[in-house]
Amino acid sequence: MSTSIMPTTTNDAVAATDFLPLLGTDYVEFYVGNAKQAAHFYMTAFGFQALAYAGPETGVKDRASYVVRQQKLTFVLTTPLQPTGYIAEHVAAHADGVKVLALAVSDAEDAWQQTTTRGATSYLAPQHLTDANGEVVLSGICTYGETVHLFVERKNYTGVFMPGFRAWSNPHFAPLPTGLLYVDHCVGNVGWNQMNKWVAFYEEVMGFRNILTFDDNDISTEYSALMSKVMSNGNGYVKFPINEPAEGKKKSQVEEYLEFWGGEGVQHVALATADIVRTVTDLRSRGVQFLQVPTTYYDDLLARVGKIDEDLEPLKALGILVDRDHEGYLLQIFTKPVQDRPTLFFEIIQRKGAQSFGKGNFKALFEAIEREQEARGNL
Repeated sequence: MSTSIMPTTTNDAVAATDFLPLLGTDYVEFYVGNAKQAAHFYMTAFGFQALAYAGPETGVKDRASYVVRQQKLTFVLTTPLQPTGYIAEHVAAHADGVKVLALAVSDAEDAWQQTTTRGATSYLAPQHLTDANGEVVLSGICTYGETVHLFVERKNYTGVFMPGFRAWSNPHFAPLPTGLLYVDHCVGNVGWNQMNKWVAFYEEVMGFRNILTFDDNDISTEYSALMSKVMSNGNGYVKFPINEPAEGKKKSQVEEYLEFWGGEGVQHVALATADIVRTVTDLRSRGVQFLQVPTTYYDDLLARVGKIDEDLEPLKALGILVDRDHEGYLLQIFTKPVQDRPTLFFEIIQRKGAQSFGKGNFKALFEAIEREQEARGNL
């Protein structure tokens, strides 16, 4: 089977019948072993700014959460304060990683009703959180592994983040931003023969559409392969590619992830920028490490993708990949895992019209990943 590509734009009829209208990604929450240090890392290395805090000082006794923000990107870093409880168990099982993909909605109660009546397992029945700044309504459902979607309704709230949090800042430490703008997409890794199950979940429970499909002929090297389907909500604001392993001579990156994460979960979060050369240059200067492809990748790049606005030499020096589809082109690069377990990493992406996900880069990218796997002894 070859790659199938469906239009990524939505028409008025599709939007009008969308039973789960999403406004975008509200925030991404990570369960981590030390939230204070993790917040410092994302501020120092990625250019986030301090925003809000919740913990014992705000009446929250079982955890501490630090909220950091850059443009429309909001990360919540949460750590348990006791050695027992579900947050501690999650960290013990998986180490640092994504727990919550929170989605902005105009009606969190309706979002919960729409999804649970279509078969979703409830994670959080609708809750109304209030303080002097108004009300935030939260609800949530379970998805692959221990990942959850929270629906966040904040149209009646004017506070810094949500009730239970207070403003947090450090006047002596405010790193400059790195040009990151918003979440472009989040990728989930699921187990053998589980991709279609979760594709059906997003179609039937959340009203998403499958807009791209890649099989093991598209995403493979000499040694390993995987399959992937990209799911998009009705207005195209939220996209969730779903990966599963495919048979290969050696262990694929998805298999390595499943082994070290201890199950299904979020593999990477793609962060958008309007100037990838500046952003990646800044990130590298702050210590963020990226996968590197051989310089031969650039020998015939312009012949493959056509004319681009950027100079080739900076792209080559930084290891930035380029791919084109019928709507334009994109530039992308992937970090190495941001913790010691080879699990979560980030993608930095700049879209110049393209709505695809870099199919032309898969072979070079996966060979770079395999070199890292081999160095870890996990290929």
